[in-house]
Amino acid sequence: MALTLLIGNKNYSSWSLRPWLAMKVAGIDFREELIPLDAPDFKARVGRVSGSGKVPALIDGEVQVWESLAIIEHLAEKFPQARLWPADPAARGHARALAAEMHAGFSALRRECPMNMRRAVKPRELSAEAMGDIGRIAALWTVCRQRFGGEGAFLCGAFGAVDAMYAPIVSRLHTYAVDVAPAARAYMAAVMALPAWQEWRQAALAEPWVRPNSEVD
Repeated sequence: MALTLLIGNKNYSSWSLRPWLAMKVAGIDFREELIPLDAPDFKARVGRVSGSGKVPALIDGEVQVWESLAIIEHLAEKFPQARLWPADPAARGHARALAAEMHAGFSALRRECPMNMRRAVKPRELSAEAMGDIGRIAALWTVCRQRFGGEGAFLCGAFGAVDAMYAPIVSRLHTYAVDVAPAARAYMAAVMALPAWQEWRQAALAEPWVRPNSEVD
């Protein structure tokens, strides 16, 4: 039985992007069910899978998993051949720490720069707190790439779970024209060059829905 991933609007739902991108890049077969975030029956439809009433949520037969990081962990266990986490224990532990920090942190950046792939690429004045988030993210990327990137283009060399977790940050930094160091810019370019990223983006651009609270301009 194919997996089903419940997601929200591709233009806005940063949480949905993470497991979707991980599954696409890893070649994991699944069916997507897109439920517009402002649909009147959104809570009812999502609530049958996710007790939180939020997307993303994964249906795997009798197993139901919600929250991006939990879904990715479930997929890593079910599909070990996908190598969503690095094989090396040091790299794997480091990647998991980065993913957990992403899951729990950077609230100022997320608040001030909501994911919006349709927005024209241009800067926005950001608070000191948001700039602090950006500095921390850049430092995390730099150290991870230096220690575990090897010859690959992603944080631990090959694309994996930790890159999927930071994909919405890549989108935000690009959309809001945030000035980052060349190494971070090269990493962002590698993520945005993925065919799966381009597939998501093209679908996002074609969506008809507009959420005023995510249109900061």
